[in-house]
Amino acid sequence: MADTPGRLPTFDDQLRCSCCRPPPGELRFSGRPLAAADRAGNGLTTAPHPRHVVAAPASGVRTKRGRADRADRPPRAHIRVAVPQVDRAALQPAAGSAHTRHPRPADSVQHPVESSPRSRRSRRTPRHRPAPDNQPTSTASDDTQTGQLPRVAGRRRTVLRTLAAVALLAAAALVLGLSWVPDPDEPSRPPTADELTRLSAVRVTNYRDLRAGVNLTAGTGAARIDLVGWIDWSRPLLYLDLGGPGAGTERGLLQATPGVMLLRPAPTTPAPPSPAPPPLVPPTNGWRLAAPSATDRLQPLLDLLFALATDRSDPPAGETARWIGSADDADVLAAQLPPAQPGAPTPPATEVRWWVDREARLHRLEARLPNLGPVAVRLNRTDRPTLRPVEALGGQPGTPRPLSTAERRRLTLLPTQLRTAGEARATLTALIDSEANLHGTGWVNWSRRSAYLAVDDLDPPRRRILLRHERGRTTQTELPATVNAGVDPVEPPLPVPTAGWKPAPDTGLAALLDAALRAATTPEEGTARRIRGDRLNDTDLDVVEVAAIGEPIRYWLDRSGLLHRLQLPTAAGTWAQVDLTFGDSAAN
Repeated sequence: MADTPGRLPTFDDQLRCSCCRPPPGELRFSGRPLAAADRAGNGLTTAPHPRHVVAAPASGVRTKRGRADRADRPPRAHIRVAVPQVDRAALQPAAGSAHTRHPRPADSVQHPVESSPRSRRSRRTPRHRPAPDNQPTSTASDDTQTGQLPRVAGRRRTVLRTLAAVALLAAAALVLGLSWVPDPDEPSRPPTADELTRLSAVRVTNYRDLRAGVNLTAGTGAARIDLVGWIDWSRPLLYLDLGGPGAGTERGLLQATPGVMLLRPAPTTPAPPSPAPPPLVPPTNGWRLAAPSATDRLQPLLDLLFALATDRSDPPAGETARWIGSADDADVLAAQLPPAQPGAPTPPATEVRWWVDREARLHRLEARLPNLGPVAVRLNRTDRPTLRPVEALGGQPGTPRPLSTAERRRLTLLPTQLRTAGEARATLTALIDSEANLHGTGWVNWSRRSAYLAVDDLDPPRRRILLRHERGRTTQTELPATVNAGVDPVEPPLPVPTAGWKPAPDTGLAALLDAALRAATTPEEGTARRIRGDRLNDTDLDVVEVAAIGEPIRYWLDRSGLLHRLQLPTAAGTWAQVDLTFGDSAAN
Protein backbone atom coordinates (compact mmCIF):
# COMPACT_ATOMS: atom_id res chain seq x y z
CA MET A 1 0.00 0.00 0.00
CA ALA A 2 1.48 3.35 -1.00
CA ASP A 3 1.99 5.93 1.69
CA THR A 4 -0.15 9.00 1.71
CA PRO A 5 1.57 12.26 2.48
CA GLY A 6 0.76 13.51 5.92
CA ARG A 7 -0.62 10.10 7.01
CA LEU A 8 0.85 8.25 9.94
CA PRO A 9 1.33 4.50 9.66
CA THR A 10 -1.25 2.41 11.38
CA PHE A 11 -0.99 -0.86 13.16
CA ASP A 12 -2.76 -2.59 10.30
CA ASP A 13 -0.13 -1.29 7.89
CA GLN A 14 2.58 -2.91 9.91
CA LEU A 15 0.66 -6.19 10.03
CA ARG A 16 0.53 -6.47 6.26
CA CYS A 17 3.44 -8.85 6.54
CA SER A 18 2.29 -12.32 7.51
CA CYS A 19 5.22 -12.79 9.84
CA CYS A 20 3.96 -9.95 12.01
CA ARG A 21 0.21 -10.69 11.73
CA PRO A 22 -1.32 -12.35 14.80
CA PRO A 23 -2.84 -15.73 14.25
CA PRO A 24 -6.59 -16.02 13.65
CA GLY A 25 -8.58 -15.77 16.84
CA GLU A 26 -6.17 -13.27 18.45
CA LEU A 27 -6.91 -9.63 19.11
CA ARG A 28 -7.09 -7.26 16.19
CA PHE A 29 -6.64 -3.58 16.73
CA SER A 30 -8.47 -0.89 14.84
CA GLY A 31 -6.73 1.22 12.27
CA ARG A 32 -5.92 4.14 14.50
CA PRO A 33 -2.49 5.93 14.11
CA LEU A 34 0.21 4.79 16.42
CA ALA A 35 1.04 7.14 19.23
CA ALA A 36 4.51 8.56 19.50
CA ALA A 37 5.16 6.47 22.55
CA ASP A 38 4.20 3.37 20.63
CA ARG A 39 6.84 4.07 18.04
CA ALA A 40 9.58 4.24 20.63
CA GLY A 41 12.80 2.36 20.16
CA ASN A 42 11.95 -0.42 22.65
CA GLY A 43 9.03 -1.57 20.41
CA LEU A 44 6.68 -2.32 23.37
CA THR A 45 3.63 -0.42 24.45
CA THR A 46 3.57 0.38 28.08
CA ALA A 47 -0.20 0.26 28.36
CA PRO A 48 -3.03 -0.87 26.14
CA HIS A 49 -5.24 1.63 24.48
CA PRO A 50 -8.31 2.40 26.53
CA ARG A 51 -10.45 0.91 23.78
CA HIS A 52 -8.98 -2.52 24.46
CA VAL A 53 -9.15 -2.41 28.20
CA VAL A 54 -12.04 -4.49 29.48
CA ALA A 55 -13.42 -3.15 32.70
CA ALA A 56 -14.51 -5.62 35.33
CA PRO A 57 -18.21 -5.57 36.02
CA ALA A 58 -19.43 -4.11 39.23
CA SER A 59 -20.13 -6.43 42.11
CA GLY A 60 -23.56 -7.94 42.05
CA VAL A 61 -24.14 -7.19 38.36
CA ARG A 62 -25.00 -10.19 36.16
CA THR A 63 -22.83 -10.65 33.12
CA LYS A 64 -23.74 -12.17 29.75
CA ARG A 65 -23.21 -15.62 31.19
CA GLY A 66 -25.85 -15.00 33.82
CA ARG A 67 -23.58 -15.29 36.94
CA ALA A 68 -23.20 -12.66 39.60
CA ASP A 69 -19.58 -11.58 40.05
CA ARG A 70 -18.27 -11.94 43.51
CA ALA A 71 -16.54 -9.00 45.15
CA ASP A 72 -13.32 -10.91 45.73
CA ARG A 73 -12.91 -11.86 42.03
CA PRO A 74 -9.54 -10.51 40.80
CA PRO A 75 -9.65 -8.00 38.00
CA ARG A 76 -9.11 -9.24 34.45
CA ALA A 77 -5.48 -8.92 33.33
CA HIS A 78 -4.61 -6.49 30.59
CA ILE A 79 -3.43 -7.90 27.32
CA ARG A 80 -0.03 -6.70 26.27
CA VAL A 81 1.00 -6.90 22.65
CA ALA A 82 4.57 -6.60 21.43
CA VAL A 83 4.83 -4.43 18.33
CA PRO A 84 8.06 -4.77 16.38
CA GLN A 85 9.86 -1.91 14.67
CA VAL A 86 9.46 -2.36 10.94
CA ASP A 87 11.26 -0.44 8.26
CA ARG A 88 8.69 0.94 5.86
CA ALA A 89 11.14 0.84 2.98
CA ALA A 90 11.66 -2.87 3.51
CA LEU A 91 7.94 -3.44 3.14
CA GLN A 92 7.86 -1.95 -0.36
CA PRO A 93 7.89 -4.54 -3.19
CA ALA A 94 10.61 -4.47 -5.79
CA ALA A 95 9.96 -2.63 -9.01
CA GLY A 96 8.32 -4.75 -11.67
CA SER A 97 7.41 -7.47 -9.27
CA ALA A 98 3.72 -8.21 -8.70
CA HIS A 99 3.90 -10.46 -5.71
CA THR A 100 7.31 -10.22 -4.07
CA ARG A 101 7.79 -11.66 -0.64
CA HIS A 102 8.65 -9.07 1.99
CA PRO A 103 12.03 -9.81 3.43
CA ARG A 104 12.30 -9.91 7.17
CA PRO A 105 14.40 -7.03 8.49
CA ALA A 106 17.70 -8.24 9.76
CA ASP A 107 17.46 -6.37 13.03
CA SER A 108 13.85 -7.20 13.67
CA VAL A 109 13.02 -9.49 16.49
CA GLN A 110 9.87 -11.56 16.61
CA HIS A 111 8.36 -10.94 19.95
CA PRO A 112 5.84 -13.25 21.55
CA VAL A 113 2.24 -12.19 21.61
CA GLU A 114 0.37 -12.68 24.81
CA SER A 115 -3.12 -14.05 24.37
CA SER A 116 -5.86 -15.43 26.47
CA PRO A 117 -5.42 -19.06 27.59
CA ARG A 118 -8.84 -19.68 26.23
CA SER A 119 -7.74 -19.06 22.65
CA ARG A 120 -4.12 -20.25 22.82
CA ARG A 121 -3.26 -22.93 20.25
CA SER A 122 -0.31 -23.91 18.15
CA ARG A 123 -0.46 -22.81 14.53
CA ARG A 124 2.10 -22.55 11.79
CA THR A 125 2.80 -19.05 10.62
CA PRO A 126 1.27 -18.76 7.15
CA ARG A 127 3.24 -17.54 4.23
CA HIS A 128 3.07 -13.84 3.56
CA ARG A 129 0.50 -12.85 0.99
CA PRO A 130 -0.22 -9.23 0.27
CA ALA A 131 -3.76 -8.27 1.05
CA PRO A 132 -5.80 -6.90 -1.82
CA ASP A 133 -6.11 -3.16 -1.96
CA ASN A 134 -9.88 -3.33 -1.97
CA GLN A 135 -10.16 -5.51 1.16
CA PRO A 136 -12.49 -3.68 3.53
CA THR A 137 -11.42 -3.04 7.03
CA SER A 138 -13.61 -4.75 9.58
CA THR A 139 -15.51 -2.39 11.78
CA ALA A 140 -17.20 -5.06 13.87
CA SER A 141 -16.82 -4.62 17.57
CA ASP A 142 -14.81 -7.16 19.51
CA ASP A 143 -16.37 -9.64 21.91
CA THR A 144 -16.12 -8.04 25.30
CA GLN A 145 -15.82 -11.41 27.03
CA THR A 146 -13.27 -13.33 24.96
CA GLY A 147 -11.64 -10.70 22.80
CA GLN A 148 -12.59 -12.71 19.67
CA LEU A 149 -14.55 -11.55 16.63
CA PRO A 150 -18.13 -12.89 16.37
CA ARG A 151 -18.94 -15.36 13.56
CA VAL A 152 -22.72 -15.23 13.92
CA ALA A 153 -23.23 -13.27 10.72
CA GLY A 154 -21.64 -15.94 8.51
CA ARG A 155 -23.60 -18.75 10.10
CA ARG A 156 -26.80 -16.77 9.83
CA ARG A 157 -26.23 -16.23 6.13
CA THR A 158 -25.73 -19.98 5.63
CA VAL A 159 -28.96 -20.81 7.48
CA LEU A 160 -30.89 -18.20 5.53
CA ARG A 161 -29.56 -19.52 2.23
CA THR A 162 -30.54 -23.08 3.18
CA LEU A 163 -34.04 -22.03 4.19
CA ALA A 164 -34.44 -20.06 0.99
CA ALA A 165 -33.39 -23.08 -1.08
CA VAL A 166 -35.83 -25.36 0.77
CA ALA A 167 -38.67 -22.87 0.31
CA LEU A 168 -37.87 -22.57 -3.38
CA LEU A 169 -37.90 -26.34 -3.85
CA ALA A 170 -41.19 -26.68 -1.93
CA ALA A 171 -42.81 -23.98 -4.04
CA ALA A 172 -41.61 -25.64 -7.23
CA ALA A 173 -42.95 -29.02 -6.10
CA LEU A 174 -46.32 -27.47 -5.21
CA VAL A 175 -46.60 -25.78 -8.58
CA LEU A 176 -45.71 -28.98 -10.39
CA GLY A 177 -48.19 -31.01 -8.31
CA LEU A 178 -51.07 -28.60 -8.96
CA SER A 179 -50.34 -28.27 -12.64
CA TRP A 180 -49.77 -32.03 -13.25
CA VAL A 181 -52.29 -33.67 -15.54
CA PRO A 182 -52.29 -37.48 -16.02
CA ASP A 183 -51.44 -38.79 -19.40
CA PRO A 184 -54.55 -39.37 -21.50
CA ASP A 185 -55.72 -42.94 -21.87
CA GLU A 186 -54.74 -44.78 -24.96
CA PRO A 187 -57.46 -44.26 -27.58
CA SER A 188 -59.61 -47.19 -28.63
CA ARG A 189 -58.63 -49.14 -31.69
CA PRO A 190 -59.72 -52.18 -33.67
CA PRO A 191 -58.83 -55.45 -31.91
CA THR A 192 -55.81 -57.41 -33.03
CA ALA A 193 -56.14 -60.91 -34.45
CA ASP A 194 -55.13 -62.42 -31.11
CA GLU A 195 -57.70 -60.35 -29.21
CA LEU A 196 -60.46 -61.36 -31.63
CA THR A 197 -59.51 -65.02 -31.25
CA ARG A 198 -59.64 -64.83 -27.46
CA LEU A 199 -62.98 -63.00 -27.56
CA SER A 200 -64.45 -65.71 -29.80
CA ALA A 201 -63.28 -68.40 -27.36
CA VAL A 202 -64.65 -66.78 -24.18
CA ARG A 203 -67.97 -68.62 -24.08
CA VAL A 204 -66.53 -72.03 -24.89
CA THR A 205 -63.92 -71.46 -22.15
CA ASN A 206 -66.75 -70.88 -19.67
CA TYR A 207 -68.44 -74.06 -20.81
CA ARG A 208 -65.26 -76.09 -20.33
CA ASP A 209 -64.60 -74.56 -16.90
CA LEU A 210 -68.10 -75.80 -15.88
CA ARG A 211 -68.72 -73.44 -12.94
CA ALA A 212 -67.85 -70.02 -11.52
CA GLY A 213 -68.82 -67.66 -8.73
CA VAL A 214 -71.20 -64.85 -9.74
CA ASN A 215 -71.68 -61.34 -8.37
CA LEU A 216 -74.24 -59.40 -10.40
CA THR A 217 -75.55 -55.88 -9.80
CA ALA A 218 -78.39 -54.43 -11.88
CA GLY A 219 -79.90 -50.97 -11.71
CA THR A 220 -79.10 -48.12 -9.37
CA GLY A 221 -80.49 -46.56 -6.21
CA ALA A 222 -83.73 -47.96 -4.81
CA ALA A 223 -84.17 -50.20 -7.87
CA ARG A 224 -80.82 -51.98 -7.48
CA ILE A 225 -80.86 -55.79 -7.50
CA ASP A 226 -77.99 -57.92 -6.18
CA LEU A 227 -77.48 -61.55 -7.20
CA VAL A 228 -74.64 -63.44 -5.51
CA GLY A 229 -73.91 -67.15 -5.81
CA TRP A 230 -72.78 -69.62 -8.46
CA ILE A 231 -73.53 -70.73 -12.00
CA ASP A 232 -73.04 -74.18 -13.52
CA TRP A 233 -72.94 -73.84 -17.30
CA SER A 234 -72.63 -77.58 -17.90
CA ARG A 235 -76.18 -78.40 -16.62
CA PRO A 236 -77.10 -75.43 -16.77
CA LEU A 237 -78.12 -74.24 -13.27
CA LEU A 238 -78.09 -71.02 -11.25
CA TYR A 239 -78.09 -70.89 -7.44
CA LEU A 240 -78.14 -67.33 -6.11
CA ASP A 241 -79.05 -65.14 -3.18
CA LEU A 242 -81.48 -62.42 -4.28
CA GLY A 243 -81.17 -59.12 -2.45
CA GLY A 244 -80.84 -55.39 -2.82
CA PRO A 245 -83.37 -52.55 -2.43
CA GLY A 246 -85.19 -53.57 -5.62
CA ALA A 247 -85.75 -57.21 -4.61
CA GLY A 248 -88.89 -56.40 -2.62
CA THR A 249 -90.89 -59.37 -1.32
CA GLU A 250 -88.92 -61.78 -3.53
CA ARG A 251 -85.78 -61.34 -1.44
CA GLY A 252 -84.40 -64.75 -0.55
CA LEU A 253 -82.96 -67.74 -2.44
CA LEU A 254 -83.19 -68.44 -6.16
CA GLN A 255 -82.57 -71.55 -8.25
CA ALA A 256 -83.13 -71.53 -11.97
CA THR A 257 -82.62 -73.40 -15.21
CA PRO A 258 -83.02 -71.71 -18.61
CA GLY A 259 -86.79 -72.39 -18.52
CA VAL A 260 -87.71 -72.52 -14.81
CA MET A 261 -87.20 -70.05 -11.97
CA LEU A 262 -87.80 -71.06 -8.36
CA LEU A 263 -87.82 -68.68 -5.40
CA ARG A 264 -87.73 -69.26 -1.69
CA PRO A 265 -88.76 -65.87 -0.30
CA ALA A 266 -87.60 -64.79 3.13
CA PRO A 267 -88.75 -61.15 3.38
CA THR A 268 -88.97 -61.24 7.18
CA THR A 269 -85.37 -62.38 7.62
CA PRO A 270 -83.03 -59.43 8.35
CA ALA A 271 -81.16 -58.46 5.22
CA PRO A 272 -77.39 -58.96 5.41
CA PRO A 273 -75.27 -55.78 5.47
CA SER A 274 -73.71 -56.78 2.15
CA PRO A 275 -74.62 -59.33 -0.54
CA ALA A 276 -73.52 -62.85 0.44
CA PRO A 277 -73.73 -66.23 -1.31
CA PRO A 278 -76.48 -68.68 -0.31
CA PRO A 279 -75.89 -71.80 1.81
CA LEU A 280 -74.11 -74.49 -0.17
CA VAL A 281 -76.79 -77.10 0.67
CA PRO A 282 -80.17 -75.58 -0.27
CA PRO A 283 -83.23 -75.99 1.97
CA THR A 284 -85.60 -78.76 0.91
CA ASN A 285 -88.89 -76.91 1.51
CA GLY A 286 -90.46 -73.52 0.89
CA TRP A 287 -89.65 -73.37 -2.82
CA ARG A 288 -92.21 -72.08 -5.31
CA LEU A 289 -92.42 -70.91 -8.88
CA ALA A 290 -91.65 -67.23 -9.41
CA ALA A 291 -94.60 -64.95 -10.01
CA PRO A 292 -94.89 -63.27 -13.43
CA SER A 293 -93.87 -59.89 -11.97
CA ALA A 294 -90.64 -61.35 -10.61
CA THR A 295 -90.03 -63.27 -13.81
CA ASP A 296 -90.32 -60.12 -15.92
CA ARG A 297 -87.67 -58.35 -13.84
CA LEU A 298 -85.24 -61.19 -13.22
CA GLN A 299 -85.43 -63.33 -16.34
CA PRO A 300 -83.31 -60.95 -18.52
CA LEU A 301 -80.54 -61.12 -15.93
CA LEU A 302 -80.65 -64.93 -15.79
CA ASP A 303 -80.68 -65.15 -19.59
CA LEU A 304 -77.59 -62.93 -19.69
CA LEU A 305 -75.72 -65.28 -17.32
CA PHE A 306 -76.75 -68.42 -19.20
CA ALA A 307 -75.72 -66.81 -22.51
CA LEU A 308 -72.10 -66.53 -21.35
CA ALA A 309 -71.35 -70.18 -22.24
CA THR A 310 -71.71 -72.41 -25.26
CA ASP A 311 -70.19 -75.67 -26.46
CA ARG A 312 -68.59 -74.16 -29.58
CA SER A 313 -66.55 -71.09 -30.44
CA ASP A 314 -68.32 -68.02 -31.74
CA PRO A 315 -67.53 -66.53 -35.13
CA PRO A 316 -65.16 -63.57 -35.03
CA ALA A 317 -66.71 -60.30 -33.92
CA GLY A 318 -67.71 -57.85 -36.62
CA GLU A 319 -66.19 -54.53 -37.53
CA THR A 320 -67.95 -52.86 -34.62
CA ALA A 321 -65.69 -54.57 -32.07
CA ARG A 322 -63.18 -52.25 -30.40
CA TRP A 323 -60.29 -52.56 -27.99
CA ILE A 324 -61.00 -50.08 -25.16
CA GLY A 325 -58.01 -50.54 -22.86
CA SER A 326 -56.40 -52.79 -20.26
CA ALA A 327 -57.40 -53.30 -16.63
CA ASP A 328 -56.71 -55.94 -13.99
CA ASP A 329 -54.41 -57.94 -16.30
CA ALA A 330 -57.18 -58.21 -18.89
CA ASP A 331 -58.06 -56.55 -22.18
CA VAL A 332 -61.31 -54.58 -22.23
CA LEU A 333 -63.15 -55.22 -25.48
CA ALA A 334 -66.42 -53.77 -26.75
CA ALA A 335 -68.47 -56.28 -28.76
CA GLN A 336 -72.10 -57.32 -29.07
CA LEU A 337 -73.27 -60.34 -27.06
CA PRO A 338 -73.82 -63.27 -29.47
CA PRO A 339 -77.02 -65.39 -29.40
CA ALA A 340 -77.24 -68.03 -26.70
CA GLN A 341 -77.65 -70.74 -29.34
CA PRO A 342 -77.24 -70.71 -33.13
CA GLY A 343 -80.40 -69.33 -34.67
CA ALA A 344 -81.63 -67.78 -31.42
CA PRO A 345 -82.41 -64.06 -31.31
CA THR A 346 -79.65 -61.67 -30.33
CA PRO A 347 -79.83 -60.68 -26.65
CA PRO A 348 -81.10 -57.13 -26.07
CA ALA A 349 -77.97 -56.13 -24.16
CA THR A 350 -76.18 -53.03 -25.43
CA GLU A 351 -72.86 -51.32 -24.68
CA VAL A 352 -71.33 -54.67 -23.77
CA ARG A 353 -67.78 -54.63 -22.38
CA TRP A 354 -65.72 -57.80 -21.92
CA TRP A 355 -62.74 -58.19 -19.55
CA VAL A 356 -60.77 -61.06 -21.15
CA ASP A 357 -57.37 -62.29 -19.95
CA ARG A 358 -54.59 -63.94 -21.96
CA GLU A 359 -56.18 -67.38 -21.59
CA ALA A 360 -59.57 -66.32 -23.01
CA ARG A 361 -61.19 -66.33 -19.56
CA LEU A 362 -63.90 -63.81 -18.80
CA HIS A 363 -63.52 -61.93 -15.49
CA ARG A 364 -66.03 -59.10 -15.83
CA LEU A 365 -68.82 -58.01 -18.12
CA GLU A 366 -70.76 -54.75 -18.25
CA ALA A 367 -73.83 -53.99 -20.33
CA ARG A 368 -77.13 -52.14 -20.38
CA LEU A 369 -80.47 -53.96 -20.42
CA PRO A 370 -83.86 -52.45 -21.25
CA ASN A 371 -85.90 -51.46 -18.17
CA LEU A 372 -82.98 -52.42 -15.90
CA GLY A 373 -80.22 -49.97 -16.75
CA PRO A 374 -76.53 -50.73 -16.15
CA VAL A 375 -75.59 -54.31 -15.33
CA ALA A 376 -72.20 -55.43 -13.98
CA VAL A 377 -71.22 -59.11 -13.75
CA ARG A 378 -68.07 -60.25 -11.94
CA LEU A 379 -66.97 -63.87 -12.19
CA ASN A 380 -64.83 -65.61 -9.59
CA ARG A 381 -62.96 -68.29 -11.54
CA THR A 382 -61.67 -70.04 -8.39
CA ASP A 383 -65.02 -70.35 -6.54
CA ARG A 384 -66.42 -73.48 -8.22
CA PRO A 385 -68.38 -75.73 -5.81
CA THR A 386 -70.63 -78.53 -7.05
CA LEU A 387 -74.22 -77.28 -7.01
CA ARG A 388 -77.19 -79.28 -5.71
CA PRO A 389 -80.48 -78.50 -7.46
CA VAL A 390 -83.63 -78.90 -5.38
CA GLU A 391 -85.92 -81.86 -6.12
CA ALA A 392 -88.42 -79.62 -7.88
CA LEU A 393 -85.73 -79.18 -10.56
CA GLY A 394 -84.99 -82.92 -10.71
CA GLY A 395 -82.22 -83.16 -8.13
CA GLN A 396 -78.69 -84.25 -9.00
CA PRO A 397 -78.30 -85.15 -12.68
CA GLY A 398 -76.11 -88.18 -12.00
CA THR A 399 -74.72 -90.45 -14.72
CA PRO A 400 -77.50 -92.44 -16.43
CA ARG A 401 -76.71 -96.07 -17.31
CA PRO A 402 -78.62 -99.32 -18.05
CA LEU A 403 -79.93 -101.34 -15.11
CA SER A 404 -77.84 -104.07 -13.62
CA THR A 405 -79.28 -107.55 -13.12
CA ALA A 406 -80.10 -106.91 -9.46
CA GLU A 407 -81.68 -103.55 -10.22
CA ARG A 408 -83.80 -105.06 -12.99
CA ARG A 409 -85.02 -107.82 -10.67
CA ARG A 410 -86.01 -105.29 -7.98
CA LEU A 411 -87.95 -103.24 -10.54
CA THR A 412 -89.76 -106.35 -11.71
CA LEU A 413 -90.84 -107.22 -8.14
CA LEU A 414 -92.19 -103.70 -7.44
CA PRO A 415 -95.86 -104.34 -8.43
CA THR A 416 -95.97 -107.42 -6.24
CA GLN A 417 -94.63 -105.53 -3.22
CA LEU A 418 -97.15 -102.69 -3.65
CA ARG A 419 -100.12 -105.03 -3.95
CA THR A 420 -98.89 -106.92 -0.91
CA ALA A 421 -98.56 -103.70 1.13
CA GLY A 422 -102.02 -102.61 0.01
CA GLU A 423 -101.73 -98.95 0.95
CA ALA A 424 -99.30 -96.30 2.22
CA ARG A 425 -99.34 -92.84 3.63
CA ALA A 426 -98.66 -90.22 0.90
CA THR A 427 -97.12 -86.74 1.03
CA LEU A 428 -97.57 -84.71 -2.15
CA THR A 429 -95.47 -81.75 -3.34
CA ALA A 430 -96.27 -80.17 -6.70
CA LEU A 431 -95.23 -76.80 -8.13
CA ILE A 432 -97.83 -76.70 -10.88
CA ASP A 433 -97.55 -73.00 -11.74
CA SER A 434 -96.88 -69.66 -10.06
CA GLU A 435 -100.38 -69.67 -8.53
CA ALA A 436 -100.50 -73.35 -7.56
CA ASN A 437 -97.73 -74.40 -5.19
CA LEU A 438 -99.44 -77.41 -3.71
CA HIS A 439 -98.69 -79.53 -0.69
CA GLY A 440 -100.92 -82.39 0.47
CA THR A 441 -101.13 -85.42 2.72
CA GLY A 442 -103.33 -88.52 2.60
CA TRP A 443 -103.25 -92.16 1.49
CA VAL A 444 -102.77 -94.24 -1.64
CA ASN A 445 -104.52 -97.63 -1.81
CA TRP A 446 -103.39 -100.06 -4.53
CA SER A 447 -105.90 -102.69 -3.58
CA ARG A 448 -108.84 -100.37 -4.33
CA ARG A 449 -106.86 -98.29 -6.88
CA SER A 450 -107.79 -95.02 -5.20
CA ALA A 451 -106.12 -92.01 -3.54
CA TYR A 452 -107.52 -89.60 -0.96
CA LEU A 453 -105.65 -86.42 0.06
CA ALA A 454 -106.09 -83.01 1.65
CA VAL A 455 -104.28 -80.43 -0.50
CA ASP A 456 -103.15 -76.99 0.66
CA ASP A 457 -102.18 -74.18 -1.74
CA LEU A 458 -99.14 -72.47 -0.22
CA ASP A 459 -99.67 -69.18 -2.06
CA PRO A 460 -102.19 -66.66 -0.69
CA PRO A 461 -105.07 -66.78 -0.49
CA ARG A 462 -104.54 -70.22 0.96
CA ARG A 463 -107.16 -72.72 -0.19
CA ARG A 464 -107.67 -76.18 1.24
CA ILE A 465 -109.46 -78.84 -0.72
CA LEU A 466 -110.12 -82.56 -0.50
CA LEU A 467 -108.96 -84.49 -3.54
CA ARG A 468 -110.09 -87.99 -4.48
CA HIS A 469 -108.80 -90.06 -7.40
CA GLU A 470 -110.58 -93.35 -8.10
CA ARG A 471 -110.93 -95.46 -11.28
CA GLY A 472 -109.29 -92.76 -13.40
CA ARG A 473 -111.65 -90.01 -12.25
CA THR A 474 -110.56 -87.06 -10.06
CA THR A 475 -113.00 -85.07 -7.91
CA GLN A 476 -112.61 -82.40 -5.28
CA THR A 477 -114.51 -80.56 -2.58
CA GLU A 478 -113.82 -77.62 -0.34
CA LEU A 479 -112.46 -78.45 3.09
CA PRO A 480 -114.66 -76.96 5.83
CA ALA A 481 -112.91 -74.21 7.79
CA THR A 482 -113.70 -75.95 11.08
CA VAL A 483 -111.84 -79.11 10.05
CA ASN A 484 -108.20 -79.21 11.13
CA ALA A 485 -108.11 -75.44 11.57
CA GLY A 486 -104.55 -74.26 12.22
CA VAL A 487 -103.03 -77.68 11.49
CA ASP A 488 -100.12 -77.70 9.05
CA PRO A 489 -99.98 -79.91 7.09
CA VAL A 490 -103.65 -80.45 6.94
CA GLU A 491 -105.01 -83.98 7.50
CA PRO A 492 -107.94 -85.33 5.44
CA PRO A 493 -110.99 -85.98 7.62
CA LEU A 494 -112.22 -89.47 8.30
CA PRO A 495 -114.63 -90.89 7.39
CA VAL A 496 -114.56 -89.56 3.83
CA PRO A 497 -117.30 -86.97 3.23
CA THR A 498 -120.05 -88.15 0.88
CA ALA A 499 -121.45 -84.81 -0.32
CA GLY A 500 -120.13 -81.82 -2.21
CA TRP A 501 -117.81 -83.60 -4.64
CA LYS A 502 -117.37 -82.19 -8.15
CA PRO A 503 -114.91 -82.79 -11.00
CA ALA A 504 -111.48 -81.34 -10.36
CA PRO A 505 -109.79 -79.08 -12.92
CA ASP A 506 -106.86 -80.52 -14.81
CA THR A 507 -103.97 -79.20 -12.72
CA GLY A 508 -101.56 -82.09 -13.23
CA LEU A 509 -102.35 -83.76 -9.92
CA ALA A 510 -104.54 -86.32 -11.64
CA ALA A 511 -101.57 -87.50 -13.75
CA LEU A 512 -99.34 -87.74 -10.67
CA LEU A 513 -101.87 -89.79 -8.66
CA ASP A 514 -102.59 -92.00 -11.64
CA ALA A 515 -98.84 -92.69 -12.05
CA ALA A 516 -98.62 -93.66 -8.37
CA LEU A 517 -101.46 -96.14 -8.79
CA ARG A 518 -100.01 -97.56 -12.04
CA ALA A 519 -96.78 -98.39 -10.24
CA ALA A 520 -98.53 -101.62 -9.21
CA THR A 521 -98.45 -102.78 -12.84
CA THR A 522 -95.46 -104.37 -14.54
CA PRO A 523 -93.26 -101.68 -16.17
CA GLU A 524 -91.45 -102.07 -19.48
CA GLU A 525 -87.92 -103.12 -18.51
CA GLY A 526 -86.37 -102.18 -21.84
CA THR A 527 -87.08 -98.48 -21.31
CA ALA A 528 -85.71 -98.27 -17.74
CA ARG A 529 -82.32 -96.85 -16.76
CA ARG A 530 -80.59 -95.94 -13.53
CA ILE A 531 -80.17 -92.17 -13.16
CA ARG A 532 -78.16 -92.00 -9.94
CA GLY A 533 -77.86 -93.16 -6.38
CA ASP A 534 -79.44 -90.99 -3.68
CA ARG A 535 -80.35 -90.99 -0.01
CA LEU A 536 -83.71 -90.33 1.66
CA ASN A 537 -84.49 -90.61 5.38
CA ASP A 538 -81.13 -92.32 6.01
CA THR A 539 -81.88 -94.97 3.38
CA ASP A 540 -79.75 -95.63 0.29
CA LEU A 541 -81.89 -95.62 -2.84
CA ASP A 542 -81.57 -96.14 -6.60
CA VAL A 543 -83.31 -93.57 -8.79
CA VAL A 544 -84.70 -95.50 -11.78
CA GLU A 545 -86.37 -93.72 -14.68
CA VAL A 546 -88.94 -95.49 -16.83
CA ALA A 547 -89.97 -93.95 -20.15
CA ALA A 548 -93.74 -94.33 -19.85
CA ILE A 549 -96.30 -93.16 -22.35
CA GLY A 550 -96.28 -89.36 -22.23
CA GLU A 551 -93.70 -88.37 -19.60
CA PRO A 552 -90.91 -90.34 -17.87
CA ILE A 553 -91.54 -91.58 -14.33
CA ARG A 554 -88.84 -91.88 -11.67
CA TYR A 555 -88.99 -94.54 -8.97
CA TRP A 556 -86.89 -94.33 -5.83
CA LEU A 557 -86.29 -97.95 -4.79
CA ASP A 558 -84.44 -99.32 -1.80
CA ARG A 559 -82.33 -102.48 -1.88
CA SER A 560 -85.41 -104.61 -1.20
CA GLY A 561 -87.33 -103.11 -4.12
CA LEU A 562 -89.78 -101.07 -1.99
CA LEU A 563 -90.91 -97.73 -3.42
CA HIS A 564 -90.14 -94.61 -1.34
CA ARG A 565 -90.72 -91.76 -3.81
CA LEU A 566 -92.30 -91.30 -7.21
CA GLN A 567 -91.62 -88.27 -9.46
CA LEU A 568 -93.35 -86.99 -12.55
CA PRO A 569 -92.51 -83.90 -14.69
CA THR A 570 -95.12 -81.15 -14.98
CA ALA A 571 -96.05 -78.73 -17.74
CA ALA A 572 -94.25 -75.93 -15.86
CA GLY A 573 -90.90 -77.76 -16.17
CA THR A 574 -90.77 -78.85 -12.53
CA TRP A 575 -90.95 -82.32 -11.01
CA ALA A 576 -93.98 -83.19 -8.85
CA GLN A 577 -93.47 -85.95 -6.29
CA VAL A 578 -95.26 -88.29 -3.92
CA ASP A 579 -93.39 -89.65 -0.89
CA LEU A 580 -94.69 -92.98 0.47
CA THR A 581 -94.49 -94.29 4.02
CA PHE A 582 -95.48 -97.92 4.59
CA GLY A 583 -96.79 -99.35 7.85
CA ASP A 584 -98.68 -96.21 8.87
CA SER A 585 -102.40 -96.23 9.57
CA ALA A 586 -104.48 -95.68 6.44
CA ALA A 587 -108.06 -95.00 5.52
CA ASN A 588 -110.30 -97.96 4.87
